[in-house]
Amino acid sequence: MITLLPTSTTVHEEAQKQPNYSNNNNNHHASQQKHADAGALFVLKSKGSWMHCGYHLSTSIVAPPLLSLPFAFTFLGWTAGILCLVIGAATTFYSYNLLSLVLEHHAQQGRRHLRFRDMARDILGPRWGRYFVGPTQFAVCYGAVVACILLGGQCMKAIYVLANPNGDMKLYEFVVIFGCLMLILAQIPSFHSLRHINLVSLILCLAYSACATAGSIYIGDSSKGPKRDYSIKGDTENKLFGIFNAVAIIATTYGNGIIPEIQATIAPPVKGKMFKGLCVCYLVLIFTFFTVAISGYWAFGNEASSLILTNFVDNGNPLLPRWFIYLTNIFTIVQLSAVGVVYLQPTNEVMEQAFGDPRSPEFSPRNVVPRLISRSVATASATTIAAMLPFFGDINSLIGAFGFIPLDFILPVVFFNLTFKPSKRSPIFWLNVTIAVVFSTVGAIAAVAAVRQIVLDAKYYRLFANV
Repeated sequence: MITLLPTSTTVHEEAQKQPNYSNNNNNHHASQQKHADAGALFVLKSKGSWMHCGYHLSTSIVAPPLLSLPFAFTFLGWTAGILCLVIGAATTFYSYNLLSLVLEHHAQQGRRHLRFRDMARDILGPRWGRYFVGPTQFAVCYGAVVACILLGGQCMKAIYVLANPNGDMKLYEFVVIFGCLMLILAQIPSFHSLRHINLVSLILCLAYSACATAGSIYIGDSSKGPKRDYSIKGDTENKLFGIFNAVAIIATTYGNGIIPEIQATIAPPVKGKMFKGLCVCYLVLIFTFFTVAISGYWAFGNEASSLILTNFVDNGNPLLPRWFIYLTNIFTIVQLSAVGVVYLQPTNEVMEQAFGDPRSPEFSPRNVVPRLISRSVATASATTIAAMLPFFGDINSLIGAFGFIPLDFILPVVFFNLTFKPSKRSPIFWLNVTIAVVFSTVGAIAAVAAVRQIVLDAKYYRLFANV
């Protein structure tokens, strides 16, 4: 699977065989803007550079769920764990490039797609866009918002418990506090407006990943950590389902689900800009994903928790200086707010399309009032779900299996083959078919494993639980 990356030259050659319609691109873009709905006009503004695109991509992919990668290794072991990380990186980089090339091709033909569902409707047909891709993307992105709010509340509680072990504040109270921060950030008008926030987010993900790596190495190199055991726990059945749970975790960590919306923020002409943005993102990704996964699993073995920062405290006793744990959690909390706002953009776009008026100015009362209400309701609803269901991680694994795997691993290769129609004798055609078949199978099994885990954990579920 490592040979996926060199095929990008072949991909670009295949794409370049198609006719170039770039002379009409700017005129058509102006026409699109004139007739755009409020969601496209106000939320998906096409004003950014390739560097801004890199910031958006880094925030949407290199997010705090990467701190669960050592936990995924506990189901896979060293060899399979590192192999899955490499395959995930190679396949998603390849798939996101394919998706970008398909978007560029349609833009050159005079049909620039700003949304995933528009792309699916044009390539697969209206029913696919309306009944599968649109709802799937919405569930994935809104689920990511809920997960960010929950994880933000958990990090806040971790700081509180360390500072005040006898405190009586509950998890749902911290979730609500974090939700209030999200409520403010949700009012930022457009995706493009997040570019500076996402630059800070990129710096923060490097910071907390470096802290997590340094903390793991320090504990692993001292006598404070647990005795390292790299064996995989459980009987044969649990080991088998654990493998697919781990695959779902890794797929969700690499997941994006909003590539078309991110590319929509780029000012035309878009040709080649997404590739540069992806290179920025994957340089950050390689540094963060691999260092955190390897150092965390090396330090804690099969005792690595679902959030590696939890391993830095043992029965209430910090294994690192308190200020270091506080700082790492603060970096994580702040970046989570940026990630949550990025994944709120498809919801904002749908709300704006439904309630906004493209004929009125963006900041007129006619548009500001519905925007304020709809975004506040969406954020408050996500906060309520996060507070009520602190076991949302199990549900998110299911969303990842049903959502991120189709959107990020399967549909890009299908779109490319249907759009460019490479020869059935060409390696790229069969590579894409292989990826689609393999990840369809993996996604189906991962979904079964996620459902099984929900059933097993159901006895622990309780609304507003203080976990």
